[in-house]
Amino acid sequence: MFDIPCIIFAGGKSSRMGEDKSLLPFGKYSTLSEFQYHKLSKLFSNVYISTKDSKKFDFKANFIEDIDGDFAPTLGFISVFKKLQVEKIFVISVDTPFISQSIIKMLIEKDNSTYNATIARLNNKMQPLCGIYHKTLLQSFERMQENNEHKLGFLLKNSKTHYVDFLDTKAFLNLNHPHEYKEALKLLST
Repeated sequence: MFDIPCIIFAGGKSSRMGEDKSLLPFGKYSTLSEFQYHKLSKLFSNVYISTKDSKKFDFKANFIEDIDGDFAPTLGFISVFKKLQVEKIFVISVDTPFISQSIIKMLIEKDNSTYNATIARLNNKMQPLCGIYHKTLLQSFERMQENNEHKLGFLLKNSKTHYVDFLDTKAFLNLNHPHEYKEALKLLST
């Protein structure tokens, strides 16, 4: 099992999906969040769900609630680092259910303390919610929050970020739109 805490980000607006994607049924689970939580709990010693409101979930898990109504992930990072008091975390978005153990293992192996972050990259496009963030970025997240700046890509480009390249597009399928959700359900059943 991986010792680094795993944080599932499930606090977004889901505006492109048209409904809260973290609550969509997935596999044998009543929600995508529960699917991710159970899957990742087999790989990590400690798994947490970063959310705006833990009451929306009907399963038992370790939740870290953001204290503000803002939907940006910056607030989630601040809340997580302040609550857990750890040097680094592995983060994954709730809507990327096919990220494999081998991808996670490679990211962990490629990370070291000289980086601020180690992030997955697919076809030269960074995947900011699949990787490792170090507490050295906490002040940057706080500044971003104060200035109402929420682009993780900008932060990563201006930090000491190590990118790890992957080729498996299926693994990085991101469920933002209804057609992607339907595609994921088909992939899950094959």
